[in-house]
Amino acid sequence: MNNVKNYFSIKDLENLSGIKAHTIRIWEKRYNLLAPDRTDSNIRLYDLKNLQKLLNITLLYNNGYKISKIANIEEDKIPIVVREIVSENSVKSHSINAFKLAMINFDQTMFFNTYNSLLTNKSFREIFHEVFIPLLNELGLLWQTDTISPSHEHFITSLVKQKILINTEKIQHLEPTKKDRIFVLYLPENEIHEIGLLYLNYEVILHGYKAIFLGQTVPIDSLQDLLNYYGDLTFISYFTIEPNQSKIDDYLKEFSEKIGSQGNNELWILGQQTRRLKNFSLPNKVKIFDSIDSLISIL
Repeated sequence: MNNVKNYFSIKDLENLSGIKAHTIRIWEKRYNLLAPDRTDSNIRLYDLKNLQKLLNITLLYNNGYKISKIANIEEDKIPIVVREIVSENSVKSHSINAFKLAMINFDQTMFFNTYNSLLTNKSFREIFHEVFIPLLNELGLLWQTDTISPSHEHFITSLVKQKILINTEKIQHLEPTKKDRIFVLYLPENEIHEIGLLYLNYEVILHGYKAIFLGQTVPIDSLQDLLNYYGDLTFISYFTIEPNQSKIDDYLKEFSEKIGSQGNNELWILGQQTRRLKNFSLPNKVKIFDSIDSLISIL
């Protein structure tokens, strides 16, 4: 599972490019745009070069190029045309494909060029909400279907984290202007998916609150330490993998007994593992949010 994926099925190509498999077959047959290998049972297999070419073609196609015109571009010139488009403002609406292309090729330069192109007309917050969130949602689906490898996911998410941290550092020197809440942001034990939490830390600070960021895999007992320093804390956490469905009720009960029972401490949670809880009675002072936007709206 830790090896880079070198060959892709036509379904993988559909998932990555958004172009239907039927259309890919037509482009392949009519215009010779791709040259897959075939297994002994005649199943198409596409290497990284084919995938890169298709994502380049998709970027051109989504920017108004007719497929017949793309077919007439020399193969080694297609990436050059793509890079020209990436440097233009028109790439904004198609930047997710450019980021995916950067991911597949482990191309930091393309990532930064795409990001900087977006930054000419958008704020970091707009880029995160309009581009990074949809991109990350797509990565989740690509991961579940085994379309991308852990190496791809780690590469692109580390670059997104980098942008969050850089923008957070720009505002961390500001003194909090709102004193009614102090936020503690953490992930439960064995939970390491922190991009959403990192971004919420940025938003909390931006909205004028004091934020204490604890990060990954924090036991409830460690959270108790903060009660010796602050009162009326609002804890924010993401339950992506942990605590899982068999543990989440016990986790919330333990949190309520050890943390929520004191003062006006609250727990605000997001993430995939919270979905089942919507139909159940929650402990007092525990709130579930469907999305980052819904939490930000009450800051």
